[in-house]
Amino acid sequence: MTLYLLFETASGYGLFERKEAEEIADELPEVQKSIEDFLRFSKIVKRKSFIPFPSAESALENINAISEGILPELLQHFLEVNLPKAKKNKGQFQLGVAEEKLGGAISEALGIACTKNKLVTELLRGIRLHFASLIQELKDGDYEKAQLGLGHAYSRCKVKFNVNRSDNMIIQSICLLDTLDKDLNTFAMRVKEWYSWHFPELVKIVPDNYTFARVACLVRNKGELSEDKLAALEEITMDAGKAKEILDAARSSMGTDISDLDMLNIEKFATRVIQLSEYRQKLQGYLHNKMAVVAPNLAGLIGEHVGARLIARAGSLTNLAKYPASTVQILGAEKALFRALKTKGNTPKYGLIFHSSFIGRAGAKNKGRISRYLANKCSIASRIDAFSDVPTSLFGEKLNEQVEERLRFYDGGVLPRKNVDVMKEALSQLPTSESSSETGKKRKTVEETPQSESGKGKKKAKKEKKDKKEKKEKKEKKKDKKKKKKGKKQA
Repeated sequence: MTLYLLFETASGYGLFERKEAEEIADELPEVQKSIEDFLRFSKIVKRKSFIPFPSAESALENINAISEGILPELLQHFLEVNLPKAKKNKGQFQLGVAEEKLGGAISEALGIACTKNKLVTELLRGIRLHFASLIQELKDGDYEKAQLGLGHAYSRCKVKFNVNRSDNMIIQSICLLDTLDKDLNTFAMRVKEWYSWHFPELVKIVPDNYTFARVACLVRNKGELSEDKLAALEEITMDAGKAKEILDAARSSMGTDISDLDMLNIEKFATRVIQLSEYRQKLQGYLHNKMAVVAPNLAGLIGEHVGARLIARAGSLTNLAKYPASTVQILGAEKALFRALKTKGNTPKYGLIFHSSFIGRAGAKNKGRISRYLANKCSIASRIDAFSDVPTSLFGEKLNEQVEERLRFYDGGVLPRKNVDVMKEALSQLPTSESSSETGKKRKTVEETPQSESGKGKKKAKKEKKDKKEKKEKKEKKKDKKKKKKGKKQA
């Protein structure tokens, strides 16, 4: 059986034929040395054909198709021309490939038997090592330049997906928000503890961290506080009663005196806390706007923060869309899940979606059921966001209404609407522009086909099967009758 080897490079496709090789001794050091020596390797493998890529764009298209396990047209034509026909020479040759997915695509499309074993990998390693010597059409440096150019183009294509709908910005912003929350709590407690040596009564009057830092920067030395700063205190606290209470407490405070240098350091640290709090508010607004562009339905269903945490945990919006609802339900509770599986205990009912208000509003008996239902809706919303062309939050709002109806069903027994009716209602409420109408038609056909057309197709297929069976039975009965007649005549 002859063995052909397919080698994909940045400059084109190469097809090689094995002359002689021992599969049993392929791991011996002598065989390894023979692969590294070009004179010995040229006796083992010879070149059969080579086709270069017509352009850099064609090379990028082919490498993208190969990485996804798809057979490119150029490669299919190249194999059809240079390899023997699979039908006539079935079982007489094999094609060695480096990618199993590509081998499966070749065998499905062309019917060629593809293999990948230790012998094939060693021979391909030798071809890669001596490729410039085997292909005489390539000049010195052409192969390296093609590799460098294709590497840059391939990495640029993978990184650059969509500037406006990049979910990486959401992942970074929600991680930064979580870090800022932890740091702000630590810094605010430090400001309160530091300033409370001078003005301990202020903590009970102003418990909010951001407001406390602003009041501390305004008041500074409590002994210098007068009624002139009362209007500024009212503006910060948004309450005239609290402003007067702060003024009265400053006059009868039990705190110690403080030097100007110490107060200067406290004021600088408090201003840093104020700046971080204001930046956190801006970052929260940025996250809100970004979620409205990237994942509007997920944000409309479960909120910006929980939706962003789900995307960050999954790695990307596409990964989240590919997850089943059961995975989305326990996303974020992996440690508890594996602990339960190890100890054979109860598995967790929810992960990150526990922070949603729906689960908090549900009863103790219905928390598991509502989390399962909410995870189902989250998977639907993420798939709409990931694969729709026009971003809209209408589906997320409708899914939110469905979860509300499900909560009312658990409490009062009111039957909720079906998912099909809700989706049809959402499709009918889409804006009537040219682009949105086209997408709406596509979505309608996608949703209506599995119910109406697919059902009709199944009925037709069943009828055709019954008709075929009846025809076969009639033919067999006719054959039996003919055989019986022939037997009677012979007798």
